[in-house]
Amino acid sequence: MSNDATLGQNRPIAGILTRLAAMLSLGIMFAFVKLAGEQGVHVTESLFYRQLTAMPLICVLIWRSEAGWPAIRSDKHGLHILRSTLGIFAMGLNFWAMTLLPLADATTISFTVPIFATLFAALILREKVGIQRWSAILIGFIGVLVVIQPGGTLIPAFGATVALVGALVTAAVTLVIRMLGRTETSIVTIFWFSVYTLPALAVCAYIYGGGHDAQTWGYLLGIGIFGALGQLTITQSLRFAPVSTIVPMDYTALLWATIFGILIFNQFPGLSIWIGAPIIIGSGLFIAWREHVKASKQLVARAEQNA
Repeated sequence: MSNDATLGQNRPIAGILTRLAAMLSLGIMFAFVKLAGEQGVHVTESLFYRQLTAMPLICVLIWRSEAGWPAIRSDKHGLHILRSTLGIFAMGLNFWAMTLLPLADATTISFTVPIFATLFAALILREKVGIQRWSAILIGFIGVLVVIQPGGTLIPAFGATVALVGALVTAAVTLVIRMLGRTETSIVTIFWFSVYTLPALAVCAYIYGGGHDAQTWGYLLGIGIFGALGQLTITQSLRFAPVSTIVPMDYTALLWATIFGILIFNQFPGLSIWIGAPIIIGSGLFIAWREHVKASKQLVARAEQNA
């Protein structure tokens, strides 16, 4: 986890409101992604404009930061490249899932990220995961089975697979970010993510992009603007409050996905979403709570050692 969370004052209300704004921004961005996809825009082109629009904002944040441009120096470029490679694949799969599935379905499946992340932490980082979190992982996967209904016809199998693989790769990204967070601030990680992904995305946008009408260009502009706003508010929320305080707000993304899905695409969530989503969300919230308890115990232990 980024050390940005300890910078500045502990302002939980500001952190919660900022995180809620982030989820609304990302919800609008994904609606634009789906609209652009319906106009035939290739996923890589949407990704390019998402990253291109965010870059000036990131530069302004670095320029206005206390450390300034010297802060972007890093000796972890190997990890930054790994994060960028995984990150762009994760983002691409998530964008693709939004074009293949109803917004609420794709968003619900994306909530499996903390479940996969905890599983990876245990299997790859060899972190100790107790029976309670293993139980939460199992319950979370039961929720996934309820949502995607293997063998059923309510959710397209291919779209569900893309969404699940996107969540899986996103979980891998969170582990790399955790490793980077030991020495790098979140804004530096975001900066190098943009630097390392934009050239490849520019080539893809040149190959797969094309002429668009004004409406489609508007969708691409919306992807860029609201993607940048989402990135900014997510980063800012970590400066206002601890992760344990603001992470539950992430699940409001399902509210916006449901609203936009109904109002824009006339897509109503099926019964499996209403049953499976609370199971997945409950699992994720429990895992977040256990992470908070674990972190609190570690802080107490360190304080006792330093006393």
